[in-house]
Amino acid sequence: MKKKIVFALFAATVLVSCNKEKEVNPSVSDTKYENLNPEEQLVADGQELFESNKAACYSCHKVDQKVIGPSVKEIAEIYKEQNGDLVAFLRKKAKPIVDPTQYNVMETNFAILKTMSDEEIKSLEAYILSTVK
Repeated sequence: MKKKIVFALFAATVLVSCNKEKEVNPSVSDTKYENLNPEEQLVADGQELFESNKAACYSCHKVDQKVIGPSVKEIAEIYKEQNGDLVAFLRKKAKPIVDPTQYNVMETNFAILKTMSDEEIKSLEAYILSTVK
């Protein structure tokens, strides 16, 4: 009799735990914005990531003004003019082309960038490049 009760309790516990909603880890690809095409979504994701604490970009780069590093627009303009590969730079596979004198300051952030997925890095690039036409 005890074995049947223990088994019934075990089975009930398993069933209850299986019916719980799965926790979802938020990621950059979670959609906050409705009705965006994939390119717009990539830019929105990049902006959200750029401005978040995860990326720590916003503390040194503002859209229209130089703070510690060059402005986002300046970065975008130079990378577009020189047909630079921003993803390669963020992955530490290309040399800086905007302000090489600030590279040592930026280099401390590569540890953060290494933790990001390729999609997150591409979204950062899309956001940065979107700031200039």
